[in-house]
Amino acid sequence: MSKPPITVSRIDMERIEALLERLPAAEADRLDALRAELDRADVVEPAAMPEHIVTMNSTVTFEDESNREKLTLTLVYPAAAGTPGTVSILAPVGSALLGLAQGQQIDWPTPDGRKRRLKVLEIAYQPEAAGHFHR
Repeated sequence: MSKPPITVSRIDMERIEALLERLPAAEADRLDALRAELDRADVVEPAAMPEHIVTMNSTVTFEDESNREKLTLTLVYPAAAGTPGTVSILAPVGSALLGLAQGQQIDWPTPDGRKRRLKVLEIAYQPEAAGHFHR
């Protein structure tokens, strides 16, 4: 399955790139997939972000197509991760969700090296759609 097109806001892109630059080399190496996603993203101004796209701090419901399990998580920066209901942008599933549109699917690697297919079902909250452009 080829990767679906993704859209990322300019502010999210700048913050994620700054975050990646500060990481120790050993940790940065395992984030090549996130870098590859950012490299292929269509970057837009926050005010121009379509409301059906997963952005940082969005709350998204997605389905794991292998077992039909539905999860609702908020995509956050590492400092805010660790609380129930959040997933870090640095986690494989977080990297996979960023920039996807409602209804899109993507294959993402699990910690054990397999791939699972994830489908975005709903975006319950997106900061840009709520007018929160500088969160």
